[in-house]
Amino acid sequence: MEETISLKEIADVLKKRLLLIIAVTVGAVMISAAVTFFLLTPTYESTSQFIVNQSDEEMPNNIYDGNDIQTSVELINTYNVIIKSPAVLEQVIDDHNLHVTPEKLAQKIQVSSEENSQVVTVTVTDESPHAAAEMANATVKTFQAEIPSLMNVDNVNVLSEAKVSPDESPVSPQPLLNIAIAMVVGAMAGIGLAFLLEFMDSTIKNEEDIEGSLTLPIMGSISTMKDSDAPAGKFESQHIS
Repeated sequence: MEETISLKEIADVLKKRLLLIIAVTVGAVMISAAVTFFLLTPTYESTSQFIVNQSDEEMPNNIYDGNDIQTSVELINTYNVIIKSPAVLEQVIDDHNLHVTPEKLAQKIQVSSEENSQVVTVTVTDESPHAAAEMANATVKTFQAEIPSLMNVDNVNVLSEAKVSPDESPVSPQPLLNIAIAMVVGAMAGIGLAFLLEFMDSTIKNEEDIEGSLTLPIMGSISTMKDSDAPAGKFESQHIS
């Protein structure tokens, strides 16, 4: 026969194991806070943007049409790859004396663009906000200088340079988010552990457990009575001489 569990039984298990659930939740929050504040290194982001246009030779009288813009948008995917290529990043490292390999620098760089947009955003993540801004600007400027020789085009204009604000805050880690996630995960783990312990508990707690173990009906039960509960003189021991 398939066993079912009622809401009352669920509530009873949660109430019985409440301290365990709270302990697991608090433990998860404390571990998350310790890792966030003492083990994880804060990282900062800095962005620089450039726009891709058709060159002046391809645009008589500086007149744009739909085909020109579509061509520029299609080139952006190629530019995104070139920005993170060794041909650009090695030049960035040499020009600015960066103590990092091209592979490590490529991992710090993210290149994105909105759909059907000619604007490309270069985002650099680093442990230092000043280093992130320097690498972002250096990458865009180097790309702008190298792209004419790589693709024989001259259609990249810088829109905005990366800057460090006085109140720069790290993008990672995020203490409140980490602690909130740890609280939810800890509560779920505590509840799961509570039901696991309840499932593995094979002790007999009530009449239903006796019937289930012995497969026999209960004919009656004997209550526990203390001596103080018995009426005076009713259960006095008799001595036979």
